Amino acid sequence: MGATNEKKKIWLKRKKRISKKIICTAERPRLTVFRSSKHIYSQIVDDTTGTTLVAACSNEKMVKEQPPFKNKMEKAVFTGKLLAQRAMDKGLKKVVFDRNGFLYHGRIRALSEGARKAGLDF
Repeated sequence: MGATNEKKKIWLKRKKRISKKIICTAERPRLTVFRSSKHIYSQIVDDTTGTTLVAACSNEKMVKEQPPFKNKMEKAVFTGKLLAQRAMDKGLKKVVFDRNGFLYHGRIRALSEGARKAGLDF
């Protein structure tokens, strides 16, 4: 029980350290990612107005209608492509990537590579 609390403290410390360095503008909104044990959630946020511009997650209807994915990595790549496609439709091309305290590997990296392949610049 204590180990989980320690992991959360370390994650929050890393998240705070990273978020200090991220500078967002209206021209370059923030792409933030959250990873749970089953799903991955991503959204593009404009910090100047405090609004979410675009969002995509791995448990929404459009992702579930796809043929079954082999693993969660493929689902994360598809979610990244879906997010980038929605951002392009809104006219967003450049973003700042916020990994939200998670290490840049696995599903976080897969989502960002999927978004880059679909045309987002960060």
